[in-house]
Order: sequence, then structure tokens, then C-alpha cells
Amino acid sequence: MTGLPLRQLLMSLGEPLVELQAAPAGLDVPVRHVSILDPEDPPTAAPGELVLAIGARGRAALPALRAAGRARAAAVAVKLDGPGQADALREAATEAGVALLSVRRETRWEHLDSLTRTLLSGADDPDGTGGTGPGGPATGDLFSLAQTVAVLTGGIVSIEDTSSRVLAYSRTSETDEVDDLRRLSILGRQGPEPYLAKLREWGVFSHLRGSEGAIEIAAHPELGIRRRLAIAIRSGAQPLGTIWVQEGSRPLTDTAEQALVGAARVAAGQLVRRRRELSADTRLTQTLLTGLLEGSTGPQSLATHLGLDVRRPVTVLAYAPAATDGRDAELSRDEVTGLISVHTAARHRGALLAPVDSRVYVLLPELPPGLPPATLRDWTQETVDAARDHLSIPLRAAIGPTVPGLADVPASRAQADRILDAMGRGGVVPDVAALQDVQAEVLVSEVLALLQDRPELRDPRLTALTAYDTRHRTRLAESVLAYLDALGEVRTAADALHIHPNTLRYRVRRAEQLTGLDLAQPQQRLLAMLQLRLPD
Repeated sequence: MTGLPLRQLLMSLGEPLVELQAAPAGLDVPVRHVSILDPEDPPTAAPGELVLAIGARGRAALPALRAAGRARAAAVAVKLDGPGQADALREAATEAGVALLSVRRETRWEHLDSLTRTLLSGADDPDGTGGTGPGGPATGDLFSLAQTVAVLTGGIVSIEDTSSRVLAYSRTSETDEVDDLRRLSILGRQGPEPYLAKLREWGVFSHLRGSEGAIEIAAHPELGIRRRLAIAIRSGAQPLGTIWVQEGSRPLTDTAEQALVGAARVAAGQLVRRRRELSADTRLTQTLLTGLLEGSTGPQSLATHLGLDVRRPVTVLAYAPAATDGRDAELSRDEVTGLISVHTAARHRGALLAPVDSRVYVLLPELPPGLPPATLRDWTQETVDAARDHLSIPLRAAIGPTVPGLADVPASRAQADRILDAMGRGGVVPDVAALQDVQAEVLVSEVLALLQDRPELRDPRLTALTAYDTRHRTRLAESVLAYLDALGEVRTAADALHIHPNTLRYRVRRAEQLTGLDLAQPQQRLLAMLQLRLPD
């Protein structure tokens, strides 16, 4: 890989995300790779690497700087809490001979990682064709395309994927008037939801899906939104993303809409090319991962393909939508999968995803020994909260047990599935759980599944009771179950059903009379509490 000069990387990413603090080897140092250094990992680096030192602030970043200097890395990026930290780290960076970049506090690490990888992939296209055939500078990497569109339109440009994640953007000057939507999107705040909700309300996204040309979004000063043009990037009927042009301190050019049409076609070629390059490797990884989860493929194939240690601890997380609120199921799954991948990658650089039917499985390989269970719970809860807050999609998530190595992955996945199955049967359960949180619910769920599959194990008197309710549109079975759940406390059960206590007493007596049940008998109460929970 030839790499991208540090100077060009800084020009493309710009002040919104990073600021240069020290460059002892100059700005022509080539950046060839980017890596995320987790605070729990020993500080390592490779020649020409940009090291994103997450979670290391102040003096905690010194080991990363020294390791980067020894390895002849290109630069280290850190977040600073105050000017005193910058002075100490600049001195250490100069001594180590490695560039130091400070990252804005609001910036998401996974967003910076993604944008940097986009820039570096463009650096490997030296003829500037981007795989789209002959052309000018607009057919290079996405950042170059964004800058070209900014020149042609006189506006401020960003290119986003179908999940409103920024892929590239144009540089801005001190005189450009950048609005809140642009600023927050560049910082990686996932295209801030209040603004996205307004765009959905105004029909912008639906219009983009049905339009071949550019559309205009009027200014809304009360929301901090300036006038915009937008156009969908698509390959045939397949949506790939959107190009947005915000009007800055001067009006957009008369040819802005025409420029956007051409830019969308160029961007489509670049995005399709990247997908094709990644597709073969991605398909192989997905096949091996799915086989490992299902137990049909041994661990060595995936370990060899990705360079994993089969003897390091591993955990499986499983996610499933609680509901889609009538949204397109395939679109929802794509959105959820994208969100899970971003949030998980931010916490574990080696995380692997495998969508299987309606569920999404995450494999966390090579976990550090002694990782607290609370840490996995926090990571998972963050993802579930983000799906609710940013996509309005409720998720359930199950945390499989941490197992000794890749060979035990099917067991971790099986336990995660047991938890999700129990969550899907309803009841009062959290939206994120490990087995110890819902042990009783899981076991009851599995007993109910057995009763569902084995009609001969059911009490025919209870079957007759539910059939009577169906024929006569009564609620006797529901009333009996509420009475049993309340341990015979009539007033508590009646309150739960919003009926008078005497009405509940009548329904319970009526159920006993019709079926011959004797709810004073412990065995019959136990059977009733289980069987009456079966779905109709």
C-alpha cells in the first residue's frame, strides 16, 4: 500500500474532527493503515500506521506514543481533556518522532476510523479513475468527489450511506456558514435523530427514493437548518446513499442540480466497486462464521482465514427486533445490522457479525482474560439504546456465556438463543439479559415449548376451557391464570384484569364447574399455570 501523506489526510479530515499537535517527522509521512488501540490491549503499532488510542487521555496515552515511535508509525490520535495534557503529549510525541493528532471530544472513534479507511482506500487508486473509467478529479476517492462537487455547486457537501452515516465531506473555510445538521453529522453523531425525524416528516427520504434528480429542502432557521439540495446515489433500483449540498454564505450556483446528477453517477460507480471488492472476502467470512455458529464448520477455518487464536475466550451476543412497527422488515434488518456493526466495532475491533433470519449474531473473539460481565452488558445495552433512540426500533439482546475458545462458540450461541426465545414469549424481562438474569423465564419458556409440541402432555380439561372461551367469547381461562398468578389474592387479580372482585370469583367458579377442575389441588394449579400460558 502506497499510503496517503499526513498532510493530505489532515486536509481531508479537517478541523471538524482532528487537529495537528505535533509532526516531528514532517507532514509528508505516508499513512498506510489505521488501527484502533483498545485501552485493555498492550500498546502496539505498525510502520506507517495511524493509531487511534481510544480511552487513553493525558499521561495514559504515553505508552501508545512510545510504542508508535519504536514501530515507526505515522501518527497517534488521542482525545484531550485540557491544554496541560496537550503540552505533555506534544513533548512525548516529539521525543518519540511520531505525529500527534488531537480528536474533538464529540467525535465518535468508529466514525473517524471509517472515514480514514475511506481516504486510505482512495489513495490506492493512483490513476484517479475510481474504477469508473476515464474522468477527471471527480472520479477519485469520495473525499475528492465531495470537494469537486463543493467547487461546482458553491456549497458545503457531504456524502452519506443509506443509514445516514457520513462517508466523506468537503473542506470548509472560516467564512463558510455551517449549520447544526452538517456539524453534528460530521462529528459522527449518526445524522442527529431530531433532524432526521424532521426530514422524514417532510417526506425528504421518500422523495429521494422515488426521484432521479436533485430535490430542494428549504431553510428552517428555527431548527438551525440552512437550504439544501440532495440527490440519491443508486445503482439501478438499489439505493447506495445520498449526496447533500448545504448552502453556505453565498447562494448555490445555477448549475448545482446538474452537477449533483453527475456526482451521483460517479459516486455510484465508486460505491459499487468497493462493494464488489469486499464482497468475496465478506461472503467467505460470513459463510465460515455462520457455519461455526451452527456447529457445521470447525473453528480452524475461520481462525486461519482471519488470523484468530482458537484458544482465546470468546462470547456470542444475539439481537432480535422486538417489533418493526409496520416498517419494511428487510430495511429494518439492514438498519439494525449496520447500527450493531458500528457500535460493536467501537468496543471490540475484531467483532464479527452474522445476520441469520431475523436475528443478528455478534462474535467477540480473543477477549481479554477476566473481562467483567458488566462490561459486555454495558456494550450490549448501548447498542439496544441506540437502536431505540436513532432508529425507533426496539431490540432484545442476549449475552451468551464467555467460553474458552472458538470450538465452544455453538454452545454460547445456543444459550443466547434460549434467552431470546424466552424474551419472545413475553413476560416481564429486561431488553438485555444473560442467563442468570432470566433463568426462571428461560426454563418456563422451554417447558411451554415442550407442551406446545406435545399435545398429549396437556390436561384436556384446560384445553376444553380455552376452546369454550373461543366459542363463547368469554375470558374464563385468562381469569383463572390471573387468579393463580396472584396466589389466590382475588382483589389483586381483579385489579390486574380491571374487573370487580365478585366478577373474578364467578369466573373462577364457572371454570371449575365447566371442566371439573379443582384449583385447590396443587398439581392442577401447577398444570393450569403452565398450560394457560400457551399461545392461542
